[in-house]
Amino acid sequence: MNVITSIGAGIVAGALGTAAMDVLWYRRYRRQGGRERFPSWESAAGVTTWDTASAPGQVARKVAELVTGDTPPDAWARPATNAVHWATGIGWGITHGVARSASSHPGALAAALGPAAWLTSYAILPVLKVYRPIWKYDARTLGEDFTAHLVFGLAAAAAHEILIRAGRRS
Repeated sequence: MNVITSIGAGIVAGALGTAAMDVLWYRRYRRQGGRERFPSWESAAGVTTWDTASAPGQVARKVAELVTGDTPPDAWARPATNAVHWATGIGWGITHGVARSASSHPGALAAALGPAAWLTSYAILPVLKVYRPIWKYDARTLGEDFTAHLVFGLAAAAAHEILIRAGRRS
């Protein structure tokens, strides 16, 4: 398999996997009484300050502070949250594409993608002081996050495989 083609498919697949994960998170949000419409919820319309930004936004804030030496303006919180959220999913899609181009075990890679993304977040984000250490979370929180990442991984891997096979037929 051509690695460039696989990376290109990985970009699209990562975005599709991120969208699938977000749909799951949104359905959970609505079941718990959330009222915001999907476009507003998905685009982090409620994020108006760094204090209200989710983990991707907090990572963006820390990177901006490291680069500039100063806290970025609150007006950056929403776009930065979205940019890092989508870039993370696409980055995992690219990673999957590179691995898939060199592997003869697509099923194993598909099964590992979501759990790898989930576990990596619990390894890296506590170091950045965005998450607490994994052992400080309750089983329900970890389970909900794990299943969301599993949906991401399976959707991204399936989309990648479909795109690669479609490309072979053209």
